[in-house]
Amino acid sequence: MSGSRAAIRYAKAVLSLATDNKSAEAVNNDMKSISNAIAQSEDLYQMLQSPVVRSSDKKAVLTSVFKNANVATTNLIDTLISNKRLALLNDVAASYTQLYDHMRGTQVATVTTAVPLTADLKTKVLAKVKELTGKEAEVENIIDESILGGFILRVGDIQYNASISNKLDKLKRVFTLN
Repeated sequence: MSGSRAAIRYAKAVLSLATDNKSAEAVNNDMKSISNAIAQSEDLYQMLQSPVVRSSDKKAVLTSVFKNANVATTNLIDTLISNKRLALLNDVAASYTQLYDHMRGTQVATVTTAVPLTADLKTKVLAKVKELTGKEAEVENIIDESILGGFILRVGDIQYNASISNKLDKLKRVFTLN
């Protein structure tokens, strides 16, 4: 995902500039938009990766898609184009978001449930994450009906699986051993 050393370097540079200009949050929102757009559009991803598509065409597409982007974000895109590194844009965006969250002392808690989380449950999850890690968190809810019920909570390297399907699998293993 965001393991590229070059992507991390670009992200650190943009974060430093954005922090100096007091626009780090706006750039973070741009980076989330970029990541979401690339994740949702296979055509956009392929265009960014393609060596055949001219840089000027890539820039035209990106400026029209992200026309309300912050100046730092636009400068990042220009720098990636001039350095022939535009294929790293998605990795840079992901790295920036991680670095920004780390700088603010927040993290993303991913909660996988069979049905969407209610506001009350989301509040309880945030309280539990704060208790476990000591940090603030944002909740990302993933809906996966295959877990049948319960939830799977992931925060950083910690995973807690309280899903019904997991409990059924454990029971199945117990019965097959006997």
